[in-house]
Amino acid sequence: MRTITWNDEDHVIEMIDQRILPREFKINTYDNYRDVAEAIRSMVIRGAPAIGAAAAFGMAMAAFNSEASTTDGLLIDLKNAGEVLNKSRPTAVNLSWAVRRMMGAADGFKGSADELRQHLLSLSKQIADEDVEINKRMAEYGAALIDDGDHVVHHCNTGALATVDWGTALGVIRMAHEQGKKIHVFVDETRPRLQGARLTAWELEQYGISYDVITDNSSGYLMRKGLVQKVFFGADRVAANGDVANKIGTYMLSLAAYDNGIPAYCVCPVSTVDFELDRGSLIPIEEREEAEVLDLTLMGKSVAPESATARNPAFDVTPHRLVSGWVTEKGVIYSPFKENLQAALED
Repeated sequence: MRTITWNDEDHVIEMIDQRILPREFKINTYDNYRDVAEAIRSMVIRGAPAIGAAAAFGMAMAAFNSEASTTDGLLIDLKNAGEVLNKSRPTAVNLSWAVRRMMGAADGFKGSADELRQHLLSLSKQIADEDVEINKRMAEYGAALIDDGDHVVHHCNTGALATVDWGTALGVIRMAHEQGKKIHVFVDETRPRLQGARLTAWELEQYGISYDVITDNSSGYLMRKGLVQKVFFGADRVAANGDVANKIGTYMLSLAAYDNGIPAYCVCPVSTVDFELDRGSLIPIEEREEAEVLDLTLMGKSVAPESATARNPAFDVTPHRLVSGWVTEKGVIYSPFKENLQAALED
């Protein structure tokens, strides 16, 4: 089933609560955009493409909840909703992209306020459907990079749970598996929220794909031992030069792959590229609560001293020189990224 959907009968947004997987499977419902923004912030829903879809549905919900009787009044309420949604997570560009797309559809709309509401709902559903189709196209391109028998390191969670359905980097692995290729996945646990150990491992079990969970600092060892052939990860934002902001730990993983001559591929839709940022150092990096780092127990007791403090950057930036290729719905883009992506977009 999809990570996020609009329930036409009850007029609510439904999301899989990813905070409690794999121990419990639960669908949360939302009937206002502020709660949608909080769901994004608190990581009920996560993953750049899924966040984009949530923002689009949140904007549609804001339109239906607005008491405005004119399109001008509705635009004011939509702008306010967009500002709230945009602040929920700062790094993933898909969120602001979806808000801009919804606002662009509303600006200058010719019709009544009720017609605009229906138009925005249709567009939000279209954005969700497009995400699934884009993921499948990326999966076809990326699966060609995987050989039968490959052992692959995968970071964080980029599967169906991180998107509306199917997935980006994990979607590539899933496609290769469905093509009959025998693959083994080394799943980075992905501290501190353990998206790899909790979510990617759970998805791989659903697909019947062989895997081992590894600590985030194990991948270099496995590469040096010759046990890894490919590395795949997703992206929350890609700068115009190809620098990649992704879940914290991606930079270290990419460095290890580069040093061992192992190709590392970033899988992301074109909507994840921020053409307004020339380089990755300009990407805002979200810092989350230190409790995510410190709330770790061993044998029932806290690991860190009671007085300990922590830093918790949620993302890091991998320089484009460490990326072997970017798998997009336009194909696999190689360096120089900016020029070759522009050429792909013009085809």
